[in-house]
Amino acid sequence: MRAIQVNSYGGPEALELVDVDASAPGPGQVLVDAAACGVNYIDTYQRSGIYQVPLPLVLGLEGAGTVAAVGEGVSELAVGDRVAWAAAQGSYAERVLVDAARAIPVPDGLPDDVAAAVPLQGMTAHYLATSTYPVQAGDTVIVHAAAGGVGLLLTQMVKMRGGRVIATVSTEEKAALARRAGADEVVRYDEEDFAAEARRLTGGRGVAAVYDGVGRTTFDAGLSTLRPRGTMVLYGASSGPVPPVEPQRLNSGGSLFLTRPSLVHYTATRHELLQRAGEVFGWIASGKLDVRIGGRYGLAEAGKAHEDLQGRRTTGKLLLVP
Repeated sequence: MRAIQVNSYGGPEALELVDVDASAPGPGQVLVDAAACGVNYIDTYQRSGIYQVPLPLVLGLEGAGTVAAVGEGVSELAVGDRVAWAAAQGSYAERVLVDAARAIPVPDGLPDDVAAAVPLQGMTAHYLATSTYPVQAGDTVIVHAAAGGVGLLLTQMVKMRGGRVIATVSTEEKAALARRAGADEVVRYDEEDFAAEARRLTGGRGVAAVYDGVGRTTFDAGLSTLRPRGTMVLYGASSGPVPPVEPQRLNSGGSLFLTRPSLVHYTATRHELLQRAGEVFGWIASGKLDVRIGGRYGLAEAGKAHEDLQGRRTTGKLLLVP
């Protein structure tokens, strides 16, 4: 089968299209014919060496497709079942080995590309808005990179919970998408001081939470927008890692909370995994949640997908289509 492999850390040019043998599923695994594979920022961290992983490595964690074979001890899934997943290393490939305990059944009527687009980003938005800082009716929050894959979904989920969204974006096209997702206020952080705008828009009170997947360029200013006992949720670092934080900064800012969550800890059991995925899929099926697929690329175009993602030229979700 064809797959995208990294043999040495580097830029998008480090992604190589190779032929590899498709392994048979081991105990507790299923082999899936991939219909689509999700492209995520964590893939760029593994490719570049920000996250040190053993090489060579077939990249990718997320996707959806149809079960082609089942391993010993798998009873919940059968050949022909459609599944999605958020944590199967090697997902940039035509066939993917997935732990059956992490495979998510895809409801009838949900297209494969939509099913592949939401496991990682959809469940991330879900835990951010419902668990890490559970938005309450009337809360004002900042959603950075609001036209991105997580941002668009998170904005919609905050609005579903009765919150007010101050969205930050970098272009007018992205501003329009954020408004369409329900953002109450949109700030062009390439043109305006988003922190000053957030304070103005809250009458100086500050926001309940900042959802920050950008990192280095937004983090410090984001802390200054929080109300007393507000929560900084740092869930990514697309602009680079955040420097060390002096704990006294949280005290002087008003007894602030700082957390660095990860999806793996918010889907630690199969029950929680299926509960989060089930709610996200259910909202999509009922029309409450809109999923934007911003780009589709062939496997051989994986490098271009990474260039576009890191160049901030994308909106919504990017997919590789084997």
